[in-house]
Amino acid sequence: MVEKTEQMPNGNVHTLSLLVENKPAVLQRIAGLFARRGYNIESLAVGPTEHPERSRMTVVVRLTQKPVELVVRQLEKLIPVIEVRELAASDKIERELVLIKIKTPEKNHSELRAIADTYEAQIVDVSTDALMIEATGTAAKLDALEERLGVFGITELCRSGAIALERGFKTLAPPHLK
Repeated sequence: MVEKTEQMPNGNVHTLSLLVENKPAVLQRIAGLFARRGYNIESLAVGPTEHPERSRMTVVVRLTQKPVELVVRQLEKLIPVIEVRELAASDKIERELVLIKIKTPEKNHSELRAIADTYEAQIVDVSTDALMIEATGTAAKLDALEERLGVFGITELCRSGAIALERGFKTLAPPHLK
């Protein structure tokens, strides 16, 4: 089963949104900065933006001693990084994706369909001895779905990192791209 990430009382889990140049080795340079500094990346997701020359990265990082402002300043110094923002919990929409494969006899399929419906998940593959469920949502929602399906015996699980955007019109983009 996947280890769950829990926010510590001192608030040391931070979501960073980076707008970067869409060039080779950018991910390696950014991940390298985290590794060299000893920062633990909880999740990392990268994908294209509305501008093909840019990519957006969502990095969830656990900091035990360093202030997040120091991490942001270090990231801003990297050449491929255009802009970095920490996203406050109240100011972001954050989602993850999970695929869960359950080895189960056909007699359990209707019960699994009901659980999937409860979590607004989709059954994306069905065979006589297994089901695959796809779900998107907050980390807490996906944690709850995993726990609920755990009694059936999860045989494989693949979970994306968090992706996030700021609420409202706030955006990570240079003025000439707005």
